[in-house]
Amino acid sequence: MSASGQQSTRRMQKSRSLITGESPSRKRVREARGKGSAGAGGGAAGVTRALVGVDAGIERIVAIDWSGDASAAGQRRKIWAGIWTADGGEVFGGCVALEGGRTRAELVDALIAMARETPRMVVGVDFCFSYPAWFVREHGAVSAMEFWEIVAAHGEGWLARECDEARFWGRVGPRRTGKKPPEFCGDAGAVRMLRRADEACKVRAAILDATLAARVKGIAPKSPFQIGGAGAVGTGTLRGIPQLQRLHAAGFRVWPFEEPELRAEVARPLMVEIYPRLLTGEVNKGSAKARPAWLAKRRGDRAYAALGRGVVAKARGSEDAFDALVSVMAMAEQRASFLALRKATDAVTLMEGAVWGAG
Repeated sequence: MSASGQQSTRRMQKSRSLITGESPSRKRVREARGKGSAGAGGGAAGVTRALVGVDAGIERIVAIDWSGDASAAGQRRKIWAGIWTADGGEVFGGCVALEGGRTRAELVDALIAMARETPRMVVGVDFCFSYPAWFVREHGAVSAMEFWEIVAAHGEGWLARECDEARFWGRVGPRRTGKKPPEFCGDAGAVRMLRRADEACKVRAAILDATLAARVKGIAPKSPFQIGGAGAVGTGTLRGIPQLQRLHAAGFRVWPFEEPELRAEVARPLMVEIYPRLLTGEVNKGSAKARPAWLAKRRGDRAYAALGRGVVAKARGSEDAFDALVSVMAMAEQRASFLALRKATDAVTLMEGAVWGAG
């Protein structure tokens, strides 16, 4: 390990956990480490084997299972963070912890604090970073970041029961039925309510990689316009974008809208959008039997075998914790791929965003 890497590791080991208040050696390492040795294991689809296990110089990875719940209690129950920290440990050269119990704002505070400790950090979160390009243009914006300002100003209004903007559907109110509007019905309408990034990872027929396509089998693609009903992602998106603004203002780079600076002498943390189903594959994560069964099948993978019992127990007990764990494991295994990310060059992607790992 380089001198700078050793200094970084010592800095992380000496500092206290910025989420739990406990040092890694006292909580994260105690909870996260198990028996076994480091190894690439099975890996996720779409990743070049040459990248797996490479020391990418990334100090920390956080995968967040987000929630648009309006209540603080609901957020603390549903929002989970899987945290991989590089310390020479047994899980891809580090250790993994699962942490919950924070609201959206509290989690963002913690991420900002962690970034000061480990600036070579990647954070993946599962809400949409923008909306379809036609909707962005309709509101006079030419980039996702301009559109964030519009969401910050109008997002809660679009979610309000009294709102008459029927394109945000799934929620009944005095001036909207909650039904999908005609504009989004039929084949053309189904495409209209999705971003190109959603098609690339959620519409089976549009996914060129057969392995990735198999991972979304049986899942209906969800639109950021859907704000109610099973699997709705719109509420989390509308309440997530203002928090993304906070992180950006604190120095986080946001892919694919900006050039990542993980390699820079003065590194800056990176935000990416993730879609957990691409990482878990076909699994009924809401089933209390399916989650343990999925995890049990991976105990033959040396990285999963090295996870601490406490981490595995949390993932078994909560579908949100399960998504956070599987996501952070995939991100840690593939961490060298983050160094290859570049700012988008086409206008549509700069308005709509992209999903990490989607083909």
